[in-house]
This record gives sequence, structure tokens and C-alpha cells, in this order.
Amino acid sequence: MSERRIVITGIGCVSPLGNDLESTWDAMKAGRSGIARVTHIDPEPYGCQIAGEVKDFKPETYFKNPKDCRRADRYVQLSVAAARMALDHSAIDPEAVDKFRTGVMLGSGIGGLGTLENEHSKIVEGKIGRVSPFLIPMMIANISSGIFSMEFGFGGPNMSIVTACATSNHSIGEAWRIMKFGDADVMIAGGAEASILPCGLAGFGNMKALSTRNDDPQRASRPFDVDRDGFVMGEGAGVVVLETLEHAQKRGAKIYAELIGYGISADAYHLTSPHPEGEGASRCMDMALHHGGVNPEDVQYVNAHGTSTGLGDVCETKAIKRTFKDHAKNGLLVSSTKSMTGHLLGAAGGVELAACLMAIRDGIIPPTINLDNPDPECDLDYVPKVAREAKVDIALSNSFGFGGHNASLLVKRFA
Repeated sequence: MSERRIVITGIGCVSPLGNDLESTWDAMKAGRSGIARVTHIDPEPYGCQIAGEVKDFKPETYFKNPKDCRRADRYVQLSVAAARMALDHSAIDPEAVDKFRTGVMLGSGIGGLGTLENEHSKIVEGKIGRVSPFLIPMMIANISSGIFSMEFGFGGPNMSIVTACATSNHSIGEAWRIMKFGDADVMIAGGAEASILPCGLAGFGNMKALSTRNDDPQRASRPFDVDRDGFVMGEGAGVVVLETLEHAQKRGAKIYAELIGYGISADAYHLTSPHPEGEGASRCMDMALHHGGVNPEDVQYVNAHGTSTGLGDVCETKAIKRTFKDHAKNGLLVSSTKSMTGHLLGAAGGVELAACLMAIRDGIIPPTINLDNPDPECDLDYVPKVAREAKVDIALSNSFGFGGHNASLLVKRFA
């Protein structure tokens, strides 16, 4: 792998906390929850009736052709919006770049579930001839990458990764790897999800994975707290623009951080449960640190996967201790922004990497809200309840998905 340096010059977010980066970040700093009763569908039949919905979203704003917007599943609309915001944020002129060296990697853990549900209902009703001819291209999980490349004619590397809740981190990490090998100068990478739907609520709910704290939604997502009772589903998208340092400096770009490490591993253990000792997650973090050439004590902040599930929170805590050793309890700050956003599934890593980048920029660690009674097995400094001022030079973002897919991203203040 080459020594090419890869920097982040643009960030785009759509989340339950806000429809852009700064509103999302402002809410995180304030410790506000984006969780409320579900409005997209009637939630009454479901055990979990709460979620982190994106509010007042106007997808047509982000498409050149209104017809393309209408033919896009909600997850694609969210993905294109965040990618467009990231591109605008980077101040890249799409007509000035080498389009064959500009690529797109936008993934989704589940894909067009809403489209699939809507069109399948027609089949169940015997209306096969009414099924949309756009069913397949609207529901497949790779289509947001394809659509965004078509929007701007970006003919560089283009693919989508599907690794459940690790999707965004894998997309960004593999884009980084492509660039390190010299196959692109610019990559737009991240993930999106829109699964607050009957299948999503019923499927995760019947697994007993979701919180049923329906009478107190803003306090339902409570990572590392002994009273947690499952995760809260969210929706949204998080996307970054990666550039080679040479490319960014040549055009005088503002650089938010350097992406210096990427870890990837498998638990090879269980369909949905993490390794009980956090072994796979620890190896993943170790690899990111190794790529970055940094020691554990050089890292100030970890944005944890921290889903608010009993097994997940404990196993990640063990993994952090395994990787960071004494530093884990002696200066390392850890928080879960899922306490505010809920779990954005395939979009989670993109939004959480944005939180790391903003922590570096502003010197503020977003809190883990609702941490009233820490689980005795979760005994790190999770920045409970209130944001904290702290200088951050290096931050790590963790994402772990069903199937044992692990991905960690390591970012460093640019110098």
C-alpha cells in the first residue's frame, strides 16, 4: 500500500437530530434526543413504537431531475442528500475534477425496504401487473452509488458494501484503501438507511432487539446503562468526501482531518451476538491503530458502537480495554451518540465519523445521554449526560454489524 495521505474535506449528514451537519452536531453537543413515537406508519401493532425519524426532509432539493427523485427509495433520497451536502461542503467543482478518478461508495445495510414492502403488497393482492417496473432498481442496495455517479458523471471506482451496521465504516475504509493504492483522487463515501417500516419494526422487535420504552422515548436509548432494554432504530445518512492530500492542497481545500487508519475483522462467532470477550472488535481497533502508526495512549476519543443492548455494550467495553489497556481507564474518553440518534444501522458509521471530525474541530466530546445507572461491567468514562470540552487530536469510530462484521476508522487532526 502506498504512502499517499488521504484527507477528509467534506461532510454531509441527515439524521434524527437535523437535516444537515451543523444542526446534527449542535443537537449532539446539547445532548438532545431525536427519538419520538413513530409517525411514518401506524406503530400501534408493534412492541416498539418509537424511533429516530428524519423530520421535514425535502429530497427533491438534492436531485437535478425531479423524476429521478420520485423513482428513488427513501434510503436513496437520504443518501443522495448527504452526498450532495458533503460535495458542496468540500467546495469541489464537479466539473473541474478528473471524473474518471472520482469515485462513489455509498452503501446501505438493508436497502430499499420501503419499496419492497409497497410493491410486494400488490403481489399479495393479486395485482401483479401493477408492480412497478422500477421495483428492482429502486430496492437494490447498490443503487445510491450508481445514481450519485450519474448525477455528476463520476466514472471512477463505484461500488456498494452491505455489512449491516458496519456498512458506512466499511464503505469509507475501502474507499480509503482504493485511494491508497492510487486508483482514485477523490471518493464520496458513506451509507444510508430508511427501515422504520413494518418489516423493520416487526423483524427487529421479534428478535427482542428493540427497546419497548414507548412511554418515554427520549430516554429509551441508553447505552452502557444497567436499565437499557434494547436499541432504538433510526434513519438517515452520513457521507464524507475523501481526497488525496496532494489533490486537496492543489485546490486549496479546507481539511477537517486525515484518515490514517482502517481496521477490519470478523468475529466468526454468531449470527447476531458479538464475541463475548470482544476479541474480533479488539483486533479491528488494533489494525486501525497499526495502520495509523499510533499507540493506544495517543487516542483521546472513541465514538463507540454503543447500541444500548446488553451484550453489545459489555462486549465493546471489553474490546476497548483489550486494545487500549491501561489507557482505557486512564484518560480515554468514550461516548455513544446513538443515545441521541438511535441506531442508524447502515448509516450509523457515517454520522458517527462526522461526530469524531467535529470533536476534533471544536474540542468537544458529545455525551452519552441517559446514562443514569452505569452497568458495573461498563466501567469506562462514557462522558455521561453532558458534553465535555477536551482537545482531540486522534479519534476512533467503531461500527459492528450482524454477522460479526467489524470496522474501525481512525482520524487525526491534520498537520
